[in-house]
Amino acid sequence: MKLSAIVLKAISGVGFIMDSLWAYFIKKNMGQCGKNVMLKPNTSVFKGVENFFFSNDIRIARYAVIYATEAKIVIGPRTGIAPYFKAITGNHRFNKVGHYMFDGDYEKNSDDDKDIVLEGDHWIGINVTILSGVTVGRGAVIAAGALLNKSVPPYAIVGGVPAKVLKYRFTVDEILEHERILYSKEKRFTREYLESLR
Repeated sequence: MKLSAIVLKAISGVGFIMDSLWAYFIKKNMGQCGKNVMLKPNTSVFKGVENFFFSNDIRIARYAVIYATEAKIVIGPRTGIAPYFKAITGNHRFNKVGHYMFDGDYEKNSDDDKDIVLEGDHWIGINVTILSGVTVGRGAVIAAGALLNKSVPPYAIVGGVPAKVLKYRFTVDEILEHERILYSKEKRFTREYLESLR
């Protein structure tokens, strides 16, 4: 084995150890952290971790930027997030007369910071950005490079800048069967609700 390959393997091992240690402390300071949550903090930026509410079985790949300084980011179970994910729950106030926006030494408006909610069972592609106040409905897929500035219905496949619904993963009948298999009766969507989204 070449010396360069040995060095790369050693560096990779150090990165894994650093991610594991740093992730441990981040998870301890979250508002909620479920089981089997993978973070890569060695190459990511996390701000406001006390406002992170993560369920079980979540994978957030490298180079994520998640800011939740004055509002929550909630991620439901079984969510996979590709590299370069960005989620920002806040905005600068831009309507204060006599202040530069950058100064930030004044009260924000009540709607400057809003929760971001990912309901779960998602695949989120590479380089996706989700902005303040967006809810991503259960089972939705977000295409690579999408910018979400509006909420997404359940089981939708969305993409683009700004993102729009491209199609749905399943028909309404298929969603009902999918949910019958995976979810308890009280958690399932009704036919009426699903049809109202189309």
